[in-house]
Amino acid sequence: MPNAKMIYRRTPESAAMLANVKRAMTITAKLNRLTFNDADEIRALFSELIGKEVDASFLLIPPFYTAGGDEIRVGHNVFINQNCTFYDLGGLDIADDVMIGPNVSIITAGHPVDPSLRRAATIGKPIVIEKGVWIAAGATIIGGVTVGENSVVAAGSVVTKDVPPNTLVGGNPARVIRSICDD
Repeated sequence: MPNAKMIYRRTPESAAMLANVKRAMTITAKLNRLTFNDADEIRALFSELIGKEVDASFLLIPPFYTAGGDEIRVGHNVFINQNCTFYDLGGLDIADDVMIGPNVSIITAGHPVDPSLRRAATIGKPIVIEKGVWIAAGATIIGGVTVGENSVVAAGSVVTKDVPPNTLVGGNPARVIRSICDD
């Protein structure tokens, strides 16, 4: 599994992961008490969450949920609407000019399919959201995929495979609906 991260139960890595979850829960609890009018404080708390200062153009409308935060990287002019969930264990890269609609789940973490291993390990697979992407309301992006530049993920879609640049995808599982052209 290229670029996958596997963390087994009862290891130093799992203890560190749990400590990071607790840290993220503390920060997001503070963040989720804020309103749209608290943009500067939201940016400060999100910067603390990811361990790097976000650009002044970054905008997030709470509530927001994560099980880590330290593996999230965001570019300039990123907008995250309310009630989004990012599980970033595998790494989550969000490029410039990305718009993420309400109720979007971006989930890099999962578990082995084998029932005997399912509770024994957590698997993280990276997600890359390239420049200019719009992820519409209620979409879910699953670990191990790249959403190509300028693409649109239709509302309610479940993305399980890479999305080519400049395309509209939709459905469950998401499939290419059409190309997006500059008219």
